[in-house]
Amino acid sequence: MPADAGRKLVLLRHAKSAWPDVPDDERPLARRGQRDAPAMGRWLRDAALVPDQVLCSPARRARETWQLAQAGLGTSPPVRFDDRAYQASAAQLLDLIRGASPAARTLLVVGHDPALPDLALTLAAAALSAHAEPASSVMAVRMRTLFPTAAVAVLGITGNWDQLTPRSARLTHFMRPRDLSASARPESDTK
Repeated sequence: MPADAGRKLVLLRHAKSAWPDVPDDERPLARRGQRDAPAMGRWLRDAALVPDQVLCSPARRARETWQLAQAGLGTSPPVRFDDRAYQASAAQLLDLIRGASPAARTLLVVGHDPALPDLALTLAAAALSAHAEPASSVMAVRMRTLFPTAAVAVLGITGNWDQLTPRSARLTHFMRPRDLSASARPESDTK
């Protein structure tokens, strides 16, 4: 296997946030978000998708999502809270990812709608083509239909991060909190 094969890009939309009367970047997680984030962290651990590097928006709801997901992962990879990830476009997120350390084999990005879902669809656009693998196509359609809070898209990457371009990734997983079995979650919540 070439040294650059087998990279994984994990895109985690922040968990459900509350709407108190505070600036947007200071919105905390809602109770559902506090349940979903560690469950998604456990899913990442169980799926062998533990990141070696994390890029996270500095918005409070994203930071809290990462902290709770990290608890579910049971490990502490290096994390960079980058102001450019907050209110970024999909193209701006792609630029941030291209700057990731070449040593990172699995990169987790914790971000926001619409940039994160747009980026996932842009990178995995081939999954929506007529020639796509059926399983990948089904995941891509689900992802395009709704990329809810705390959802995770996992993209397989060949090459270095700085070589990442639209349509160059393969969608390998799309997991939503409601897709997890009731036994994998601390409290069942299908909404």
